[in-house]
Amino acid sequence: MKVAGLGFRKDVTLASLREALMAAGGSEGLAALATVGDKADVAALKQLACECGVPIRAIPAETLAGIDTPTQSELIVEKFGTGSVAEAAALAAAGPRARLIATRVVSQDRTATAAIAEGDGA
Repeated sequence: MKVAGLGFRKDVTLASLREALMAAGGSEGLAALATVGDKADVAALKQLACECGVPIRAIPAETLAGIDTPTQSELIVEKFGTGSVAEAAALAAAGPRARLIATRVVSQDRTATAAIAEGDGA
């Protein structure tokens, strides 16, 4: 099971999310998109999920906290307790033995990040 984790600002555009996802490896073979729970209803994310033909997995913020990620953002560590929402969400959604196959990449406008994990599902 391959899952793309996405971190983004609430005012993110579909273009920025798409750009980050493509930079991380694209949508081919994805089973789901994942993000922190309170952002799962953002319109641009719903549009991207529709384009990709996959569901959105909303990961509770408390689940993301403490997930060790290879990349670190001080702001994200302070806010969520993990180094990267995109990486942590991808890992959490892909299952307990998931591994990152693409670490966090950032859109040019810096409003979206994406990472891809592969695992056996949760």
